[in-house]
Amino acid sequence: MKNFLLLNFLLCFSTALFAQQVPTMEQVISLRSAGSVAISPDGKHVAYTVQTTDWTDNRYDTEIWLSKNGQPPFQLTNTLKGNSSNPVWSPDGKWIAFMADRGNKSQIQVIFTDGGEARPVTQEEESIEGFEWHPDGTKLIFLKAEKQDKKEIEKRYGAFETDDKDFNLSHLWEIDFDPDRPLPSELPCYETADSLKVKAGCIEWTKAKRLTEGKFTVTYFLVSPDGSKVAFNHQPDPLINTRSKSRISVLDLSSKQTGLLVSNPNGDNLQTWSPDSKELLFTTNLSDSLSYFYTNNKLFSISISTKEQRQLAKDFDEQIGGLIWNNSGIYFSAWNKTKRPIYKINPETGEIGTFLNSPDQIFGISFSKNGDHFAINARNNEQLNEIFLLATNAPSPNQLTAMSDQITDWKTAESEVIAWKSKDGAVIEGILHKPKNYDPSKKYPVLVVIHGGPTGIDTPQPVPGYVYPILQWLDKGALVLRPNYRGSAGYGEAFRSLNVKNLGVGDAWDVLSGIEHLDSLGIIDTEKMGSMGWSQGGYISAFLTTSSDVFRATSVGAGISNWMTYYVNTDIHPFTRHYLKATPWDDEEIYRKTSPMTYINQAKTPTLIQHGELDRRVPIPNAYELLQGLRDKNVPSELIVYKGFGHGITKPKERLAATWHNWQWFNKYIWGEEVELPVGGN
Repeated sequence: MKNFLLLNFLLCFSTALFAQQVPTMEQVISLRSAGSVAISPDGKHVAYTVQTTDWTDNRYDTEIWLSKNGQPPFQLTNTLKGNSSNPVWSPDGKWIAFMADRGNKSQIQVIFTDGGEARPVTQEEESIEGFEWHPDGTKLIFLKAEKQDKKEIEKRYGAFETDDKDFNLSHLWEIDFDPDRPLPSELPCYETADSLKVKAGCIEWTKAKRLTEGKFTVTYFLVSPDGSKVAFNHQPDPLINTRSKSRISVLDLSSKQTGLLVSNPNGDNLQTWSPDSKELLFTTNLSDSLSYFYTNNKLFSISISTKEQRQLAKDFDEQIGGLIWNNSGIYFSAWNKTKRPIYKINPETGEIGTFLNSPDQIFGISFSKNGDHFAINARNNEQLNEIFLLATNAPSPNQLTAMSDQITDWKTAESEVIAWKSKDGAVIEGILHKPKNYDPSKKYPVLVVIHGGPTGIDTPQPVPGYVYPILQWLDKGALVLRPNYRGSAGYGEAFRSLNVKNLGVGDAWDVLSGIEHLDSLGIIDTEKMGSMGWSQGGYISAFLTTSSDVFRATSVGAGISNWMTYYVNTDIHPFTRHYLKATPWDDEEIYRKTSPMTYINQAKTPTLIQHGELDRRVPIPNAYELLQGLRDKNVPSELIVYKGFGHGITKPKERLAATWHNWQWFNKYIWGEEVELPVGGN
């Protein structure tokens, strides 16, 4: 009997092992993921978004799901050929409003939570950019861009654009909501027989009323809890570089009068209202116009009536945002190294403490009206993002979703947070991913995958990727290191400041010292190493490919190759001036020191370059400059341009292509394997 039980156990164990398979690249790209979360006013129900992959139409689809009374969720919306996003509960909890393009640009739709089809609330000529319910539930406030008709100009002069001058301003509007009002299609609409051709007996769409006007653009707004006012962020135009001129004003809905409330020399960002509608929270960089890309912002409360300000959370050493203020306190989540807890601020004293530190990373937060329940989008290190429902007084999570079931039978990444000292003594953390059958006595090839930002962050997770086939490389027998180099979020302002006037140089120290640390442990084969990354990670990889010869292959995704070329082409010029502390005309040497092209004559590493054709953030001349320099030095190199894409690869087929291109490149130069791109049924 004992032998039979032992045999049965071994059979089950071997079956479990056999069931774990490395997923295909398509399966990784096709993972469903949970997004924004919204709890009902009474705290009983949770709406959230789910992204799926549509390979037929080559797009990602977002739809809204609903869990009622803690029960298993179901799909609530289905917008064909489009997305359903931004679910917002009506004040009475009977309706969920959301945004969707159902053939007439992005409009506000509403759906009854007890069942039925969605119906449109707006029929505007321009897309709706954002909306909020008014607290009385009888109307919605929304944001949309003004219409700009250039047909007459183009008819005579053709198409042209003046840099930084062609844009549409966005303003606030209000529309009534009456769920009993019939739709225009419910009755016929006839023209009368008279010469004026007046239409009679028609049901018209509800007309929206404009709330703001002027030579400014509204970027964000919040209706006060008592419904009397709207606070909004505005700036001179919608261009990204004008964010530093963002101000906060308040509109009185009864008088329609607007007054400026916050106007610091640098950008001010609206956060949330106090529950009694008497104060506003905002973040600001005050007068700092030279370092706000890497320094901490500051949190203030301001009285609507007296304009008196108080600074809160003075000692918090990270960026603050996404705040929620209810009767029990002020809440938000922020990075703390590779963890992301919820913090709570006492609005009276400004003191801050940790409210919830489990699961490991907490992202979206939504509170019920009285604050006794809240929902979060969060995950533990070994999970995919899940939706949880919690009670404020006893925050033990009730997990509503089962997204992680998708990877139950996969060979996922084993993650370990490691730390080492860089060249200048700075302590650097990173995520080391190991194969399932890791043997510490062996030496493994190592691939370094570098995140963007620089204020991004990598954390332990079971399925890392984007356009890098990490799970496949782990299964092939490699280690993967993802360093949180200087400048990364979660480690404080001083750490983010370490690459000021030292971009590329200090980042390279952090990567190379990480390699040295792994080598000191005796676990890597230094003859088989590769480096890759996208955006800032692509820039660091480009710097490594021209200034170092330790890697056998490199992949540069949307990376900067020459800071001067980048500076004059990008859509975000202040970024460069903040980190390099000069323009190219003021300090050419710092631009040379930190540019990969400066070291092109010593380049030896075979380099794959990947870039979006229409990238404005890191314009494609950076790719061509690096490519030509490598070719002139007879370094094996290849540029792949992804047609129609900007700074990211946002469609599944092209993401699959980019993943395969990296698989081919590193397999060739690390493992000596020639891999053909599969076509047809291969």
